[in-house]
Amino acid sequence: MMGHPKLAALAVLISGNRVLLVNRRNEPDAGLWGFPGGHVDFGETAMEAASRELQEETGIIARPLRYLTNVDVIVRDAEGGIQFHFLLAAVKCEYLSGHPKAQDDVSDAQWQPIEDVLSGNLECSEHVDDVIRIATSK
Repeated sequence: MMGHPKLAALAVLISGNRVLLVNRRNEPDAGLWGFPGGHVDFGETAMEAASRELQEETGIIARPLRYLTNVDVIVRDAEGGIQFHFLLAAVKCEYLSGHPKAQDDVSDAQWQPIEDVLSGNLECSEHVDDVIRIATSK
């Protein structure tokens, strides 16, 4: 069966030495911390999707500023078949209002110390640390 990669957007929101992360309820990456985000709807830009998903998952309102990078996520099963294939557009956002509250398909939403992510003290999805480094260097 031939599938197609799914386009999704990630909202990258940094405040001082903290980053807003969510704990995923569903696969892929259930139980891991990562950026709020999700599917880009037909007719929606990835920047619009990032701010919409951020609000849906955390209640936080933010303005998308710019694209940071793209992340390919391809998850294979034991036989090598593709289970998931996402192209994630990481979007840096500017905080406007709200307090993190887990909603939608996340089990937790919190401001986390950036150092905990970069040091590996927080169990995160692949590439979260890379995206944070990009976001804090620009």
